[in-house]
Amino acid sequence: MSILIITESYFGNTSAIAKAVAEGITDALGAGQASIVTASEAGATLPAGLTAAIIAAPTHDFSLPTPRTREQAQAKGATANTTRGVREWIEALQPVTGLPVVTIDTSTKTRFTPGTASKTAYKLLKKRGFTKARRGPSFHVAGIPGPLLDQELLRAHQWGQGFSNSL
Repeated sequence: MSILIITESYFGNTSAIAKAVAEGITDALGAGQASIVTASEAGATLPAGLTAAIIAAPTHDFSLPTPRTREQAQAKGATANTTRGVREWIEALQPVTGLPVVTIDTSTKTRFTPGTASKTAYKLLKKRGFTKARRGPSFHVAGIPGPLLDQELLRAHQWGQGFSNSL
């Protein structure tokens, strides 16, 4: 099995979640079964032989990051600097029908959230022809720069294990 995790992160929270998910996959399936690449580095064609893909992005303004929200993140101290995130990557991505793709995100925990990065990514994937796309969980941060709430890394690790076992 081979699972690719595509991520976008500005304050390190989404990257930490992606790493915890990858570690959960590794615990379930063995070494070398999960790899992580940033959306800015990922190609427009997914590698052959993938069993599944996971897309992880931070929620900005109840959606995927945009050039405007990336600039705002930079103004708030974000360390990552990218002009191509998950949104732009999905728009350029060659569809792979039948490939399980799950979207996850980081977001602040509120009673009602009108939208998240994973919801937007899921909708974009469906429009692009990814027939087996589905939404995964949101992992919560205390505020825009974070940190992750207690136990979120453990929850991400456990989710990665469970996801692996469901394939």
